Amino acid sequence: MPRSVNAVASRRRRKKILKLAKGYYGSRGKVYTIAKNTLEKGLQYAYRDRKTKKREFRALWIQRINAGARQHGISYSQLMGKLSKNNVGLNRKVLADLAMNQPEAFKAVVDAVK
Repeated sequence: MPRSVNAVASRRRRKKILKLAKGYYGSRGKVYTIAKNTLEKGLQYAYRDRKTKKREFRALWIQRINAGARQHGISYSQLMGKLSKNNVGLNRKVLADLAMNQPEAFKAVVDAVK
């Protein structure tokens, strides 16, 4: 009996990989095995960096809050301590946005907890 291979499924699987690798440089977008390896690595980077992105944004927000707080004579750690003590429910993302785009509102928040 001849060997049975599912050519339809194999072709569909390869086409899916090559479609996702479209636009890659040289053989990375044309040759199946190289495209598959490149695509797998790219997906690993994407997974890893979704976590890293959160870390980097939190660090950026902290820097912006610290810069804004120091203009009003208070350090970041003191400000965050007083905010939590006074039950002010503003997160770092909102505070950083206030410090950057609405300095008057940020000053009001700082004065409220001083």
